[in-house]
Amino acid sequence: MKFALAFSNTGPFSNPDKAVAMAQAAEAAGFESLWTVEHVVVPSNYDSPYPYDASGKMPGGEESPIPDPLIWLSFVAAATQTINLATGILILPQRNPVVLAKELATLDHLSKGRMLLGIGVGWLEEEFDALGVPFADRGKRNDDYVAAMRSLWTQEKATHHGEFSNFDECIMRPQPVNGTIPIHIGGHTDIAARRAGRLGDGFFPGKGTHEQLARSFDIVRDTARQCGRNPDAIEMTTGGNGAIGPNALNEVRGLSEIGVARVIVPSFLFYRDTADSLARYGDEVISKIN
Repeated sequence: MKFALAFSNTGPFSNPDKAVAMAQAAEAAGFESLWTVEHVVVPSNYDSPYPYDASGKMPGGEESPIPDPLIWLSFVAAATQTINLATGILILPQRNPVVLAKELATLDHLSKGRMLLGIGVGWLEEEFDALGVPFADRGKRNDDYVAAMRSLWTQEKATHHGEFSNFDECIMRPQPVNGTIPIHIGGHTDIAARRAGRLGDGFFPGKGTHEQLARSFDIVRDTARQCGRNPDAIEMTTGGNGAIGPNALNEVRGLSEIGVARVIVPSFLFYRDTADSLARYGDEVISKIN
């Protein structure tokens, strides 16, 4: 089982010194990756419902700092050696796929192959409006951008003709260290699960009981088979709020039994005494599972 930290670039870890200290402590404790979130802007008094809290609002409020995930990951990459660097999630339809492909490949190159790309289609319509990106077609735009980026990462002279991105024989260097960058599809809906089955290297549902997760994983695998893909090659990741405390080991083992390969633990559980609490988690949970 792989262990990761969620919301790594938020709260006190938006501070540069605390970000580095946390990343180094997580690496030493045996965490496999750091996962970041993003919002370019959060319009005040938004009406779009936040899907991961019963209140319909983001935790921390609109004024909580959310540094750009790629810049934050680049910063901590320079202070670490082995821990993987992940977005969880990056709102892909809001980005220029050609520019983003270059940024991700550069970060992967400089970190010696540590980049993981978690993507989602987004939920905050008011943010799309502020960025001038249509909200309604974000799903189709997402899928087109995935294909465009993969062509730039894998082809010597990349060509892509899609509905939203179009280019011929473009050379992009550097390319990713391992030939491409793994793409993990975020989301908890059946649509997200089917998208992961069609085109994802991984699936990252943001919430769900063990039963709900198992059902979503079945959708991923069934879709992969229908598309002629190997369902076992798609890595399953999920949040691990229950993987803290006296029942942590049983929770992680239960997730493993339904096919989870990576548990992402909220970083805010380690705000106090960060280095010691991460080391303790490594000793009490990670070392006993792996």
